[in-house]
Amino acid sequence: MTSQLILTRRQLIAAGIVGAATLPLANLGRAQAWPSKPIKIICGYPPGGATDLFARAYGEHIQQRTGQPVVVENKAGAGGIIAAQAVKAAEPDGYTLMFTIGTTMIQNRVLYKTLPYDPDKDFVLISSMSAGQLPFVVHKSTGAETLKDFFEWAKKNKATYGTYAAGSYAHIAIVELNKHFGTNVEAVHYRGEAPMWQDFNAGVIQAASGSYQAAKNILQTGVGKAVAVPQRRSKPLPDVPTFMELGLNQRIFTLNGFVCLVGPVGMPKEAVDRLSDLMVEGGKTERVQKLLETFGVDESAQGQEEFRKLYAAEKDDWIRLVQSLGLTPQ
Repeated sequence: MTSQLILTRRQLIAAGIVGAATLPLANLGRAQAWPSKPIKIICGYPPGGATDLFARAYGEHIQQRTGQPVVVENKAGAGGIIAAQAVKAAEPDGYTLMFTIGTTMIQNRVLYKTLPYDPDKDFVLISSMSAGQLPFVVHKSTGAETLKDFFEWAKKNKATYGTYAAGSYAHIAIVELNKHFGTNVEAVHYRGEAPMWQDFNAGVIQAASGSYQAAKNILQTGVGKAVAVPQRRSKPLPDVPTFMELGLNQRIFTLNGFVCLVGPVGMPKEAVDRLSDLMVEGGKTERVQKLLETFGVDESAQGQEEFRKLYAAEKDDWIRLVQSLGLTPQ
């Protein structure tokens, strides 16, 4: 009886010793604070573009503040779908993130028959920043000095207008403007801004909407003139009125296009909170501020709470407006 009791006590002591020794090993991964290894940001658009450059600038700040390497990997194509697939499939541990634009998160659900991801269920929203103002630019050959001048000219002449993609803000804008002015300006869809502005410069199209940075040379040489901007007046173009100031209150002219940082759903709250704070902080750095000035973007990154509010407030309107175009999904 005594030996059995001694043995039992020894077994308990042994079990306790073993348990105490193995407990830290079993929970080592959980005990480590985020981040404890390199972070990868998958960018849904090509190297050298605005989305890529902002991803690298914010990534550099995250690296400096956390002490962990941040690598930006470009997986461009299909409106950000390739990048979204990769991030959806990643371990939701806070070490694989996506830097992309609103199209990936909202418009793609209308532009494609099926998506290999659910924007609302597969990702956690971390931070967003303004995509910048997209001025409406008219060609000097039209003689237009104002938005109204251009559409008066378009009533008497064949007019074409460039968009950087079907289903984009620019596409929706010209549809709404044609309704407002009773015109039939033809939308010409390009694969990106570069070929669009090349044709504009050559006089192939008479108007276009795109980023300030891409249109800067057109504006500086006088080949084109900005006559309106959406949302609010732009710092690089302070004298150009908003559509609202010109009497156009259509919803498209008040919506905010955005660039954003998201991660796979299920990420640790600690990682989401820290990244959200770091993005806001990074927006105040000299490197990011210079990029904002270069691209004519007035607002830097906002945190997760503001991003969620923006997403909830504007998602359904973007979807409705893209649906109203009657495009055949790819």
